[in-house]
Amino acid sequence: MTDPDAPWGDSPLKVKDIGEFGLIERISRLLPCHAPEVVIGIGDDVAVLKSPSSDYLLATCDCQVESVHFTRDLITPHQLGRRVVAVNVSDIAAMGGEPTWALVSLVLPEETDVGYVDSLYEGMRTQLAQFGGVVVGGNVSRSPDRLMIDFFLLGRVSPGRLLLRSGALPGDVVMVTGHPGDSRAGLECLRRQELKVNPEHRELLLSRHLTPQARLAEGRLLASTGSVHAMADVSDGLVADLRHICRASGTGFRIFAGHLPISPACRGAAEAARGDATEWALSGGEDYELVFTALPESAPGLQRLLQEEAGTPSTIVGEILQDPACSEIVMPDGSIRRLPASSAGWDHFGKSGGP
Repeated sequence: MTDPDAPWGDSPLKVKDIGEFGLIERISRLLPCHAPEVVIGIGDDVAVLKSPSSDYLLATCDCQVESVHFTRDLITPHQLGRRVVAVNVSDIAAMGGEPTWALVSLVLPEETDVGYVDSLYEGMRTQLAQFGGVVVGGNVSRSPDRLMIDFFLLGRVSPGRLLLRSGALPGDVVMVTGHPGDSRAGLECLRRQELKVNPEHRELLLSRHLTPQARLAEGRLLASTGSVHAMADVSDGLVADLRHICRASGTGFRIFAGHLPISPACRGAAEAARGDATEWALSGGEDYELVFTALPESAPGLQRLLQEEAGTPSTIVGEILQDPACSEIVMPDGSIRRLPASSAGWDHFGKSGGP
């Protein structure tokens, strides 16, 4: 048994060796959630807790760290405030819930202009009000050199409408809302101002990256049908987040790259940057679309519902497989790319992309 008071010492294993998701798995083993009030603990988009009311309580947090998630010169404080809210609301959306209350932990250099902070919080307030939530408290602390915003969001969902990652079934189709890849294209436009991109396309892509919109209405619509088996938001990249679903469900997947709903704006930016729009759509991340699974016969009705009620397109891009060891992409030319267990998606401590 490990002595809790012993010096932690030096370990040959570093965080970068196990990556973000390996670290989360390690933490989950150290912090088992056996309390009777815990419905879902570490491992899904959001923790799910029993509450005194008939609804479940949802709890999530996410942070934005200067020089990791954003560069201060490339995003306004109002945009940053909106962004940090949207990425948290997206987690609530992926569970079929709605946001309620938020806490903000702000860490900033003492030389930060007060007007910057005012605009940052105004962005948070504006974006959260759009979804029906409010900031109810938080904390402020000093940082020696960079800005960090840790946003904690609570929400609620009816038990009958709760959607998890773990429900995908072999034979399900894989569907995604909107146009994955747009945020990655927006990042390229932000980094490389000289790119010759259609001005309207550039504006669209920059907004998709700087001020993403959580698919809250879409998540609640999908949850209301009872036809969706599993869902996650596309934060780490389409392949990575589908892999999260399949690991939780004990299944594999196949994506048909030729079916990806890549927008003309994304294709134009990729051509200008000499990049690969298909790769951006598969693993770019930070799109905050919803990826979900359902029976093939349910797909047309789900597509009509999303289009008619939310004005949001959705596309069948793959299928769920029986074999959990099978993760593959059928490329547009018909070749098959089989993915190793460690591949794809943004990993904070890995080498798989990021800003």
